[in-house]
Formats: sequence, C-alpha cells, structure tokens
Amino acid sequence: MRQLMLLRHAKSTWDDASLPDRDRPLNARGRRSAAMMRQAMRDLGLAPDVVLVSTARRTLETLEALEPWDDTPLIEPMDSLYLANPMQLAAALHGVAETVRSVLLIGHNPGLHDLALSLAGPGGGADAARGLAQGFPTGALAEFIVPGSWWDLREGGGRLVRFLTPRMLEAAGQS
Repeated sequence: MRQLMLLRHAKSTWDDASLPDRDRPLNARGRRSAAMMRQAMRDLGLAPDVVLVSTARRTLETLEALEPWDDTPLIEPMDSLYLANPMQLAAALHGVAETVRSVLLIGHNPGLHDLALSLAGPGGGADAARGLAQGFPTGALAEFIVPGSWWDLREGGGRLVRFLTPRMLEAAGQS
C-alpha cells in the first residue's frame, strides 16, 4: 500500500498586478492556513518520503511552511506541475520510484481537484468524498491510499482516506 497526499497551495496574494502568476507569494491568510495544515499533518502522522512540488512561488512557500520535517523527504521541484492538468500530474506520479511509500504533491487547481476526483472514482458517500466533491480550496489536503504501484495509478485507483481544508481546521480549533 502507498500513500498519496495532494495539497493545493495556500492562499496567495493578488496585490501586485505586475507580478507574473508564477511569482505570486502567499498572503497572510495563506501563511496561517499552511501553518495549521503543518500541525494537522504532524498530529495525523502524515510524513511523505517524497515531495513533488510545482515551481511556482506560492507552492514553494507552502512547502516551506510545512517544514521542518522530522524525517526530511526528498523534495523534487518540477516545472511541469505548474498549472498541470490531471494527466500531467498523473505522469509525474507515474515517475515515482516503486520503493517510495508516501508522496506529497503540492500543486494547483483545477488539475489537482480533477485528479483527486478521478482517483476517488464514482460513488463513495463518505464525508471526505462529499467534501472533495464540493471543491478543493486553497490549502486543502486530500489523502489517498493507493493499493497498486505508482505506474498503475489510474481513475478510481485510490481510496480517499481524508479531506482537510483550512476552514475545517479552524472550525476544529486548530488556529
């Protein structure tokens, strides 16, 4: 069994219209929500072996907010993850070594949400699946169990374990 965590970058700023999209930093709310997600991940024992991260500034800053790790994962910044569609995201995951048990992919919507919905497949009915179906807000995390190899990852090929959003963490008192 493998673990896949999909994390959408935290909330970024639009204050400087002259900045290219790729260079937008996190805003104060994004930094707070990323810190809450870091604590939630620690509390749940979610520690990746490998982190695949888009090279956009907001995804890299989200990753920084999750650090330091107890056991430092291999971090792979990838240009191909910037605004990637589900097929491109899956292709990046297909390239993960079979010896890797846990991957955190930090990326962007709509591709991340579409990939998560595809992996979860139709049906479900669990609270996590209902939450995921409603959207994938900034700073949200979807955790999947993947029974097969990374190469075989496909539609319906993951079991959604949990779906966490910054709003859920705030409501639970983790602010």
